[in-house]
Amino acid sequence: MVKKLEKKKEKVPFIDWFLSSNGATSVAVVILGFLAGVILLLCIGKSPAGLFKAIGQSMFGKAGKNGSWNFRTVGDTLMFSVPYILCGLSMAFANRVGLFNIGAEGQYTIGMLAAHIVAVCIPAFPGQWLLCILVALLAGSIWGGIVGFFKAKFKVSEVVATIMLNYVALYLYPLICLYLLPEATVNKSGRTADLAETSLLTKVLFDGSNFNIGFIFMILAVIVFWFIMEKTRLGFGLRATGFNKNAARCSGINDTGNITLAMAISGAFAGMAGAIMLLGSVRYAKILTGQDNYGFMGIAVALVGNSKALGCLLAGYLFGVLKSAYSIMQGMGIPKEVVNIIQGLIVIFISFRSGLGLIRDRRAKVKVRKEADK
Repeated sequence: MVKKLEKKKEKVPFIDWFLSSNGATSVAVVILGFLAGVILLLCIGKSPAGLFKAIGQSMFGKAGKNGSWNFRTVGDTLMFSVPYILCGLSMAFANRVGLFNIGAEGQYTIGMLAAHIVAVCIPAFPGQWLLCILVALLAGSIWGGIVGFFKAKFKVSEVVATIMLNYVALYLYPLICLYLLPEATVNKSGRTADLAETSLLTKVLFDGSNFNIGFIFMILAVIVFWFIMEKTRLGFGLRATGFNKNAARCSGINDTGNITLAMAISGAFAGMAGAIMLLGSVRYAKILTGQDNYGFMGIAVALVGNSKALGCLLAGYLFGVLKSAYSIMQGMGIPKEVVNIIQGLIVIFISFRSGLGLIRDRRAKVKVRKEADK
């Protein structure tokens, strides 16, 4: 009887596992960001306990005066995370196809503008909010698809094109609202007339918070991102284009169409974020005079989340927690700038990932040499 020799699985050293795991490095940089925030608070004579107490309240709520538990901050935190997650998906989707979409801010703005026009110019009817979201999706996808088309057909840099379109969208917003829409839809203070009740997103759960059904649309967007990219033939073609455009073309994949489609889908995610932010907060809108910066923060979300659906969900929630803790910390005497510093440091630390890749490659070469010498 022939004995079967079982090969023992070689144990991978922790350092090699860490260097090869993007998820582990993302967790590590978040920890480093918070550690830097703690050190900063100690240097200015503030207790770090307040920072973590504010984060805890934003995540789990706080005890009320009558002994009950107030979950309002939980709902607000979840809604704060929605635009971060959607704009992160916008950046991540393009990144998986080898593109760098800095235009999520403009796509977010144009989506908000489209939803704004539908909400104030069309007579109220049941389900108007759904039409607002669909029009915002279409507007965002067109805004992104324009960049994808020029990138694919004429090799126009998507970085330059998206940056310019960010400003075009920003200045189109007041121009259209003030000069092209009916006068009754805006007043002298730059505030719109009250949006139609049927255009507002229904608020659910967490009494007193802004939590609404827009959160469900965000979850659906995460699932759609994952399904398209990981489970469909289209997603395979998009990823193949991102890995090597020339090889994809030789394999019969339409790289030109994939680039245009990828930017259009990316824009749709950001456009949805704009609509949800407009329809889910207050009964009226302010005409934008400056950028909300959710699109730019989406770049950080995608980097921390490794351009994966689940990663963007978790990273966007982290940034939502920090934004929610922002106001709570002020009541505790902690400078609000600490939150911005932590966010900035997380982005800086995540850029060290390429350096870790160099270390990983060098360790692999050393290992091969040692085995060759035996």
